[in-house]
Amino acid sequence: MVSTTRPRSGLSVVAIRAAKGRDKPYKLTDRDGLYLLVTPSGGRYWRMNYRHFGKQKTLAFGVWPDTGLAEAREQCDAARKVLARGDDPAERIKLERIAASVAASNSFKAVADEWLGKVEREGRSAATMKKLRWLLEYINTSIGKRPIASISAQELLIMLRKMEGKERYETAKRLRSTCSQIFRYAIATARAERDVAADLRGALIAPKPVHRPSITQPGKVGALLRAIEGFEGYANTRAALQLLAHVFVRPGELRFAEWTDFDLDKAIWTVPAHKTKMRRPHSIPLSSQALAVIGSIEHDADYSRFLFPSLRSIERPMSENTINAALRRMGYAQDEMTGHGFRAMAATLLNEMGLWHSDAIERQLAHCDNNAVRRAYARGEYWDERVRMMQHWSDHLDFLRGGATIIEGKFPKVQS
Repeated sequence: MVSTTRPRSGLSVVAIRAAKGRDKPYKLTDRDGLYLLVTPSGGRYWRMNYRHFGKQKTLAFGVWPDTGLAEAREQCDAARKVLARGDDPAERIKLERIAASVAASNSFKAVADEWLGKVEREGRSAATMKKLRWLLEYINTSIGKRPIASISAQELLIMLRKMEGKERYETAKRLRSTCSQIFRYAIATARAERDVAADLRGALIAPKPVHRPSITQPGKVGALLRAIEGFEGYANTRAALQLLAHVFVRPGELRFAEWTDFDLDKAIWTVPAHKTKMRRPHSIPLSSQALAVIGSIEHDADYSRFLFPSLRSIERPMSENTINAALRRMGYAQDEMTGHGFRAMAATLLNEMGLWHSDAIERQLAHCDNNAVRRAYARGEYWDERVRMMQHWSDHLDFLRGGATIIEGKFPKVQS
């Protein structure tokens, strides 16, 4: 049996503090059905009794002192207003809690985290995932807790303008694009109706295009090849530089190259989809020179699954800085040549030859056509040409490395 102690007026803080536990729970009544339930252990709980459609019900407003007297009375008054409208305050509180829970799961951060998990399972590289999380961490501090459906284009623009204020224009552009993907994911999962990031196209400062440093003059290419041949560093690094010149893949694809990716009998290197930028497998015809470079590597799959393992651990690929560091050691400055520059070198010289269809060159560079039908057609149509082109390219590199006199001029191009 719960006893009731009725003060002459509403409760005071002094009376609440003085309340001690007794053998049985008892109430300290305040007003309008509000009371403090004191347990034998001394706990003090705010409660309110009311009737709705003839049923006796009780609301809980928290524990003193976390919920003070004034706050408990405010909650009591709010419940009374709900009752006055004919509604049940307990049901209203339940609905508000559900709404709050749904809002939390529909916050920008919650949806972004789901999207990150999705793209990671789809095979995005660890480096890409790290970059995406870094980008989103910036915006989550500002709007991460906001319901994604409530975020406006102007609100997002304010966040992106802050990044522009630091002259990080390319980062702001990438972040807008990433946010756009998250909004589209929210639309697909019924948590938003519009991609507000798409409304910001053209609103951000367009970053100036940054061209990767590359050597494209035939005479200088020959000098670079001779410098690589004479490289006095680690032999495996020299082999990596030589192979990169012949196959001109992205440096990350070279780093993660594994013996199982190669069919040396058929002279084909197939880069698996999860290792490529476009997330599509990419096949590379291997010239006789490229095969010779691979044959010069002093270890095989029994030592490390990687063609170019790290010096510190055979379980990891060589560092992403290895190629560029080797170029610096040979005297090539950062604004003169990089590992990625071998791609521009090949693209420039192959196009200048006028011997190869531009689509064949683009396919060999793994520049993917957005049209799926055209992409499939190009893959089949240009494979034989790419095989001939890659052997011709290696022969041309040997020619340039030999220091032959180059006749430069304008030559007719293959019609696209």
